[in-house]
Amino acid sequence: MTAAATHVDFYIGLGLAISSSIFIGGSFILKKKGLLRLACKGSMRAGQGGHAYLKEWLWWAGLLSMGAGEAANFAAYAFAPATLVTPLGALSVLVSAVLSSYFLNERLNIHGKIGCVLCILGSTVMVFHAPQEEEVDSLSIMAEKLKDPGFVVFAVAVVVSSLILIFCVAPHYGQKNVLVYVLICSIIGSLSVSCVKGLGIGIKQWFAGTLVLKDPLFWVLLICLVICISTQINYLNKALDIFNTSIVTPIYYVFFTTAVMACSAILFKEWYSMSADSIIGTISGFLTIILGIFLLNAFKDITFTWDTLPLFLRGGYKGQQWEQHYVVLPQTTETEELLSEGANKAHALDKSIRRNGNVAVA
Repeated sequence: MTAAATHVDFYIGLGLAISSSIFIGGSFILKKKGLLRLACKGSMRAGQGGHAYLKEWLWWAGLLSMGAGEAANFAAYAFAPATLVTPLGALSVLVSAVLSSYFLNERLNIHGKIGCVLCILGSTVMVFHAPQEEEVDSLSIMAEKLKDPGFVVFAVAVVVSSLILIFCVAPHYGQKNVLVYVLICSIIGSLSVSCVKGLGIGIKQWFAGTLVLKDPLFWVLLICLVICISTQINYLNKALDIFNTSIVTPIYYVFFTTAVMACSAILFKEWYSMSADSIIGTISGFLTIILGIFLLNAFKDITFTWDTLPLFLRGGYKGQQWEQHYVVLPQTTETEELLSEGANKAHALDKSIRRNGNVAVA
């Protein structure tokens, strides 16, 4: 693949990743609106094991929006490295936060707005430092990487930990702790991204004329992807139904992105082709995004507006307030009485100290 074609693929993947974030961010809002409507109707909630949301058109609209976003995301993985595509999911957090403030009455204060800006800045830094060359460009190479002992150990650990969370932890703590359902979605999501990456490469080969449909690996990846996505949708619905959208979305992003980047480092080894400054830039961008997400949600319940900022940060500051001198206030009868009373108390205290030596009088 020529350098020019590589750069074209990179920017196609970048555009698809950004459009994916917009669709996915909007899908959270539509799904939440649908779940809230069902709660008002008295239907069994998804967090309690109900599936009444399947009859709610808003929920289906959210699912279609998420499907469009995932399709764009799917295509993005075929053109750009996972190290670039996955962290850009932070933009879906930004979209979700902004739309939540308008359609779900979830307040977005100054901390949240600063968090949104940091998410954009962090994403920009990651785009500039992300690897632009693909390590895997065929299913045969993908098959070799899937047999790598490091990835086998990682996949087994993901499956075992997911089963423990689903069958042992979730029944007792799922409705009390937001991390339970989110962790299930996140760690399984790392495998689904690997499946998406492999299928995307296979589809590119198919369009190029290669008979990938006869390759068993293509169908194995497809079946694994269906299982992973079904599990993610189920537990993500539970988390959204029980907990606030502005809490679920960012926590899910942080854990999901971390899991995917770890999987990418083990399976695709994209980090091996990156220089030291690119690795530092990518990590710095990711940490900036996490900081933005923290500000976006950690202080969301605090009433903090521009009016509460110090005077010199507000638009009304003209630069002369701090040059004013102290002015002696005119004394009134009331102030004279207060000053006289204070002087008498001070005189009595002084006499008491002199009489008792160094004993302090309360």
